Amino acid sequence: MVMVGVGTALFFAYRRYLAAQSERRMRSMIESVGLDPEIASIGGIETIMGEVRQRCSTCSSEDVCERWLAGDEEGDNTFCPNAKVFEVFKKYHGDAL
Repeated sequence: MVMVGVGTALFFAYRRYLAAQSERRMRSMIESVGLDPEIASIGGIETIMGEVRQRCSTCSSEDVCERWLAGDEEGDNTFCPNAKVFEVFKKYHGDAL
């Protein structure tokens, strides 16, 4: 019984860790394209940000993203499934932030 409890606790701790890393990458990507990371908490775009978070949390390019954010990967962020969304945010919200 104890092992089941420990296993369950470890599973949920790992899931929280993955979510936190995904959120960190998302905010870093937002900042790296020239936006204020606080755009993630602006009212009126909750649905869009929910979709951005979902794409980030299920992204298959985490390694490339980490390297790109660290400056170890050349080129632009076209590997990012949210790149186009961030471009639109910058176009319409870049000056306001």
